[in-house]
Amino acid sequence: MQQIMSGRFVRSLLMVGLLVCSSLLAGCTGALNFAVDPRANLTAYPLLIQEGETVTFDARESEPVEGVITQFLWDFGDGQTAETTTGFTSHRYETFGIFTAELTVVNDQGGQDRATSTISVNGAPNLNLTYPDSIRSGDSVRLDASSSFDPEGEQLRFEWDLNWGEDSDGDGDMRNDIDATDSTVLLPTNRSGTIQGSLKAIDSTDSMVQELFTLVISPRRYEVTWETKEIEYTWDEYLDQGQEWEGNITPGEEGRISAFIGILELQQDVLAPQDNFTLSVYIIDDGYDKSAQTEGGNLTANETASASLSLDDMNPVGEDGIYDSDSEEQLLQRLLDSSGNRSGQGTWIWSVSAQQADPDPLFAGTPDPDPGNDWTLTVTVTLLIPKLTEIAYE
Repeated sequence: MQQIMSGRFVRSLLMVGLLVCSSLLAGCTGALNFAVDPRANLTAYPLLIQEGETVTFDARESEPVEGVITQFLWDFGDGQTAETTTGFTSHRYETFGIFTAELTVVNDQGGQDRATSTISVNGAPNLNLTYPDSIRSGDSVRLDASSSFDPEGEQLRFEWDLNWGEDSDGDGDMRNDIDATDSTVLLPTNRSGTIQGSLKAIDSTDSMVQELFTLVISPRRYEVTWETKEIEYTWDEYLDQGQEWEGNITPGEEGRISAFIGILELQQDVLAPQDNFTLSVYIIDDGYDKSAQTEGGNLTANETASASLSLDDMNPVGEDGIYDSDSEEQLLQRLLDSSGNRSGQGTWIWSVSAQQADPDPLFAGTPDPDPGNDWTLTVTVTLLIPKLTEIAYE
């Protein structure tokens, strides 16, 4: 009986021993089966960029520790991710802000390691430029960039090149001038056509945005009507025999000359014969030179000696109509000074000469009963005057 129980006890001990050894062996096997983590190394450059620029990420110095690196997992911090098998990549940041880029390195042992880098993205200035759609020659154009702003709230500076057709700084480059630095500019115009220019908005980090602008400048529009006007010049003088008088006029400054008449009248002589005077006119620009002698009037009818000069149809009659021009002054010049319409422009020289004052003394050395005479010259010039009224485009 005692032998039987001893056998059972031995078998039980053997079973317990086997179970303990099995557990120990299982624990040893688990302890030997572990993953070795790699070592992540991340370099990013540049760390400060402008909005829309690219950052390069270099993780090629990362170490697998054991085995090989199988994955580079990239989280760029702006919602974009990527996976590569090599430790080198790049990423463009489209929006401004501060972003934390994270790299996860995975090796073939199943181990992982992480590294991060902080990227600062400067926001580009927000440039808002306004100017009128309709511009006429002679207008001062307001170019307004005052509503422009920097996303980070920094102060902006402005550089205007107001005309790419001019090299204001004389460096040979017509597109790099700095003509103004305020946020708002008033640009005068004096002729129709097109003006191209540019505006740069620059923030405190020298981030720059440029906008080109084109101003289309239209001529002004005028309705022209013509009116007739007479200008009268009068002189009342005295000349002794042999003397001459001259007087100048410029009647064409106000309009287009249509006609003129000049009448010289001598004071009534008591005794015949009447005095002999000459009336002359010389229009310098036209080379027009005419003269007329006084003719005696009827003494019994109390008519004085006189001379006259006249000319009609000096220029075509003006046509009413609609005209475009950069200014009223230019249109007037075109209407009055164009070829075929400028007769009589410039200076006129009128002259009166006393050739003979009769009667002469009967005997030498005795007083001259008529040494000279009073005279009156009246010149009437007929002008065609253009009247300009500015009108809107239809």
